[in-house]
Amino acid sequence: MTHQHGGVVVIGDALIDEMRNETGSVDAPGGSALNVAVGLAILGVPTTLIAMIGDDADGRTLLDYAESFGVEVLASPSILGTGRAVSDRTEGEPTYFFSDAALARSLRIGTLEQSAIDAASVVAVSGFPFDDFDEFDALSGALANQRNVLIDPNPRTGFLRDSADFAANLERLAATSSLLKIGDEDAALLYGLPVSEVAGHYRSLGAAAVLATEGAAGATVHIGAHRLHRPITSDSRPVIDTMGAGDSTFAAVIAQAVRAGAVDAIDNWDAALETAMAIAAETVRSPGGQLRLPR
Repeated sequence: MTHQHGGVVVIGDALIDEMRNETGSVDAPGGSALNVAVGLAILGVPTTLIAMIGDDADGRTLLDYAESFGVEVLASPSILGTGRAVSDRTEGEPTYFFSDAALARSLRIGTLEQSAIDAASVVAVSGFPFDDFDEFDALSGALANQRNVLIDPNPRTGFLRDSADFAANLERLAATSSLLKIGDEDAALLYGLPVSEVAGHYRSLGAAAVLATEGAAGATVHIGAHRLHRPITSDSRPVIDTMGAGDSTFAAVIAQAVRAGAVDAIDNWDAALETAMAIAAETVRSPGGQLRLPR
């Protein structure tokens, strides 16, 4: 199989989001990497997803979902089946936990995967186990010849094995990345610091650009000597589900980078952020993590 130059490879999580409340539960395709890959496809960008997916009913659900949007999937095998992320709201405040398969996530970077990575114009890493040194070393080797690497770490409580190891390996890869996206919750979880301080830290390490997101407060890009902020697009409709906001923002920025040729070739960051914030505002007004285009 050959891969067309100019597309994006997304590496990371694909799983089933199981959402429970007092009336029952609902399953939906999810995982940050799958959300980003589908979002890119919706935005018209050819995309390949590298993720762990089991040979089971949940796995077939994920594959069918990706295929319905034209996303090519290179699935790593899982002896424990397809991972699940469970959010339980049956007693008020939500609690989150992950299945054994999700916690044991592992990616295979074989000949086919490496070919896709080498042919891609951009590689995006989203929801990767940076605290697993074997997985991290394999990823670092696979990306050695790729100059356009964009990262959204997506650390999550209950998914982390060691936050210090996660942060240390993330810093190693981010130092040579084209862009690191870091959210306010990510910054608090990994460093216990405001996202503005963490963004400056990653710029000092060598990240070419840092995109700092703050939920309803919007997003700020730090690139070169510039710091540009855009609030999330105003909308009177109620927020339904915030789980896809960060993933849709990341996908929107990746799409801009693909069209420009590279992150540092984006010549109008004000317009790029405005587009990303409009997409995020629309996405949170629908259930699930799928990117939604502004009306």
